[in-house]
Amino acid sequence: MNLITTEWLNSNIDKVKIFDASWHMPSSKRSAKREFEKKHIKGAIFWDVDEHSDKDSPYPHMMSNSDYWAKMLWSFGIQNNDHIVVYDFSDTYSSCRLWFALKYFGHKKVSVLDGGMKKWLSEDRPTENKVNHDLGKFSNIDKLNPNTKYIVKENTKWIKNKKEIEENITNLSFQIVDARSKERFEGKVDEPRPGLKRGCIPNSINIPYKDCINVETNTFKKKHDLNKIFNKNKVDISKPIVFTCGSGMTACVLGMAYSIISGKNIMIYDGSACEYLKK
Repeated sequence: MNLITTEWLNSNIDKVKIFDASWHMPSSKRSAKREFEKKHIKGAIFWDVDEHSDKDSPYPHMMSNSDYWAKMLWSFGIQNNDHIVVYDFSDTYSSCRLWFALKYFGHKKVSVLDGGMKKWLSEDRPTENKVNHDLGKFSNIDKLNPNTKYIVKENTKWIKNKKEIEENITNLSFQIVDARSKERFEGKVDEPRPGLKRGCIPNSINIPYKDCINVETNTFKKKHDLNKIFNKNKVDISKPIVFTCGSGMTACVLGMAYSIISGKNIMIYDGSACEYLKK
């Protein structure tokens, strides 16, 4: 159950663990954390993609290592058998990134709230501003029950590196699908981050991630409509696909769309344009 509805969450809110994974581009002048402190879904835990990415990497949003991930989830009080629901107050991409990350590290029951906070609020569903500031602090790990320690199982084949991407340009062992806008993909505009060239990975295909989302409700389009979008862009869902974007975020939206269509797990080029297009 990769996607759940607002109705389902409202009826099962006490049976799940909820993460608010909201993240905004710096140019938006919005603070996801401040918005969370003012209003969030009951019981939600704030998860900051910048805080929990690999800080040793020169590229943004790169996946942290398995030891960090295990300690981080344990500090949030998460257990391996919990059903985790992820939402955001963004445009779906940050919730899908956390969805992918949780599955990458072996969590079985993970769902994204279809429509996110925008749809939840549009339906006048309840929120709160109560925040547990102790959650997620590694200094509190010593206080936790060692019998509840979180165990990760990393699916390393789900993330591709630059070497694998470069080799694929000639051997074509998988399709590369880029979630950026058409203008960025075609090199007609600059990348929003400095120090990057224009353009795309050779032999890649472009499906802007927003094509998969209903603008009015912020929900994913229906399976048959998503299938049409992939077919229109000559993406063969029966063959391996690796998704890419600017920094590994919106690629996960396409990954969710692919998962809706195929029921399969997804693969991501984590470095994406930030690594591949570096000057």
